[in-house]
Amino acid sequence: MIRKIFLAALMILLFAAQNVSAQAQFGCRAYVQDIGWMQAVGNGAVAGTTGQAKRLEALIINFSEGVQYSAHVENIGWQGWVNSGTVAGTVGQSLRMEAIRIKLLSPDFDIYYRAHVENAGWLGWAKNGEPAGTAGAALRMEAVQIQIVPKGTAVQYENKPAFYQKVVNAPTV
Repeated sequence: MIRKIFLAALMILLFAAQNVSAQAQFGCRAYVQDIGWMQAVGNGAVAGTTGQAKRLEALIINFSEGVQYSAHVENIGWQGWVNSGTVAGTVGQSLRMEAIRIKLLSPDFDIYYRAHVENAGWLGWAKNGEPAGTAGAALRMEAVQIQIVPKGTAVQYENKPAFYQKVVNAPTV
């Protein structure tokens, strides 16, 4: 009886953690200050670190249904969009990622993601290509959490901004 309960609970956890069809595969690897490339994490897991004051410098995202992503990097700004399996951000340059945009190429899924940012913690969730993190505030992204769900799935997340951009006032004439 205990074994059946354990197996049922395990199946529920695996189903809840995946939310992606059995045919679709997802993984994300983070390149972190003083650590380097971390192990790949799956759907819904955190890539990077929290509570360690370490900057996220680069990401590699893989999704078998196709994904594109773009990093906002210190002293560079928004980089161009890259495809699944390609590095976004920088490696070996000690530059912080400040924000990320992610979009799927499959019409069958939605992608939600949020950034863990220096001095702010977890920001709100962005979706399908919207920016998450900060720009112009000189704050490091420390981690990202990505969740892929079938298109049309009802998702309940707290109503917090996902992105902050420091706007510099134009000089007056």
